[in-house]
Amino acid sequence: MKELIEFYTQNITTYKEESSKVKSKLLFSSLLRLAVFLLAGFGIYFFMGNSKAIMAVILGAIIGFVFLVSRHSDLQYGYHKFLALIKINEIEIDVLHRKFHNLPDGEEFADPLHFYSQDIDLFGKGSFYQFSNRTALEQGSEELAKQFTANNIDDIEAKQEAVKELASKPKWRQEFAAIATLVKAEVSYKTIVAWMQKHTAFVPVFMKFVPTVFTVVSVALFVLYFLGFISGFLIAGWFFIGLLITGTYFKKVSKLAADMGKIQSTFQQYQKLIVEIENVEFTSNLLKEKRELIVKNSKKTSAVLHEFSRILGALDQRNNMIFGFLGNGFLLWDIHQSYKIEQWIKAYGSSVEEWFNVIAFFDAYNSLGNFAYNNANYVYPNINNNGKVLLVKNAAHPLLDPTKSVKNDIDINNAEFFIVTGANMAGKSTFLRTVSLQIVMANMGLPICGTAAEYSPIKLITSMRTTDSLTDDESYFFSELKRLKFIVDEIQNDRYFIVLDEILKGTNSTDKAIGSRKFVEKLVASQSTGIIATHDLSLCKAADELPGVKNHYFDAEIIDNELHFDYKFKDGICKNMNASFLLKKMQIVD
Repeated sequence: MKELIEFYTQNITTYKEESSKVKSKLLFSSLLRLAVFLLAGFGIYFFMGNSKAIMAVILGAIIGFVFLVSRHSDLQYGYHKFLALIKINEIEIDVLHRKFHNLPDGEEFADPLHFYSQDIDLFGKGSFYQFSNRTALEQGSEELAKQFTANNIDDIEAKQEAVKELASKPKWRQEFAAIATLVKAEVSYKTIVAWMQKHTAFVPVFMKFVPTVFTVVSVALFVLYFLGFISGFLIAGWFFIGLLITGTYFKKVSKLAADMGKIQSTFQQYQKLIVEIENVEFTSNLLKEKRELIVKNSKKTSAVLHEFSRILGALDQRNNMIFGFLGNGFLLWDIHQSYKIEQWIKAYGSSVEEWFNVIAFFDAYNSLGNFAYNNANYVYPNINNNGKVLLVKNAAHPLLDPTKSVKNDIDINNAEFFIVTGANMAGKSTFLRTVSLQIVMANMGLPICGTAAEYSPIKLITSMRTTDSLTDDESYFFSELKRLKFIVDEIQNDRYFIVLDEILKGTNSTDKAIGSRKFVEKLVASQSTGIIATHDLSLCKAADELPGVKNHYFDAEIIDNELHFDYKFKDGICKNMNASFLLKKMQIVD
């Protein structure tokens, strides 16, 4: 941890120094723009009465001002990127100190009907998502949530290699994340994709040439005017013809400009993200496959997006009152740029969704690589098919403070079922969530919290936090029955690791004992693998009568009238319960 903090602290120092340099350049740039404005005003005053000289000063000032504005924008972008990099490193230091409850918690992805996400603190305040998520894009956050909830056991070793490779590229990850942070989209990526698919072109094909010809004529007229061959009235007449032509498309161009204005920044930033992906060579197959989706064409995707961003920026110049007025009168600017936009959409619009998906993938996998980098002491489980479902030495929950958490070994074979008993607060539920999260992390290709691990890929299904539903007029007990029915149906179709915590809580103890026993019998008969935590000691008899069932427990001791837990996972049946002691200790009962 010390080395990580030093790394992030050094990054903060470096980026603060760089941002300070850029800030000085920004001040100089602002003063330079002011100087150009003042010089233009002085030039107009000095050449008062000389229309040609005044026009030359105005044109020169416009060109100079546009250049300086562009340069200033680049400096501003660089400055804000350094600020983003500083923030990224500050967040990592906070998370290393277990301060992460201010980060996005993914509550919007919580689903009480999902296979496991409701039960294992995957989303919400203090969740694993909040702890590990570093996505900067809306779509990237959605992609990461999909990875968390996919329950996908395919190609785990390929995922592991991808995570390992990204973990080894902290500078690249941070650069990508900083650029992604600066994407401030006014509309969602889904809206952009839908708009691209539905847009109907309105600029006729012959307009490919008309603006060019009109511009050439405009330049020629200006040359002739400065040489004294024609009067200014001819230029003025030509100018109003240009405005008339442009005006016939004014409403449609304005609508297009309004739509494009909302997505221009998105494409500018996405183009920079594509450049980052193009400029790095990956060795892991998964990352190479994703990268190939944007480099498969003869023309770089970044170049294609840069071209589109440039066209959008050109159309946006219509909002500059002076340039928009002169540009449309002499260059048919709006029509020319609108035609180029529509031709770009025709050529590449169908590829935008795929490009967005690639960017979202890297945004999501950056979080996984970052998690692996921050937890270099974690271990990638060796994937096997030898019947050992999950074997982890010194397993712990990643959300627990490593200096305080008690580590346990996990060793469960295929078709084995653990019955776990224990006193209240002894560690049963934490253990269930630790095992569950180990499986989810392994399926995602992440390293898990342990010193050695073997894993035979298996999907996860849980029933730990069933709640009643007032809106559906549904009792707690009926909700739980529906969940258990869901589990029974699913295990008939696929192989699952089943985690249950005190099932049938909504009925009396005798009925609960009978029902729990029959349910465990059904699971064992189906050759299922899993764990059930219970306070019902009668259920432990199943270990003597059913194959593959084993008893384990977490203990509690009363020493000097105080309750002590060792949180160790042990073989056998718990003998010590603590409910009566706690009732007396807290003076609830005598």
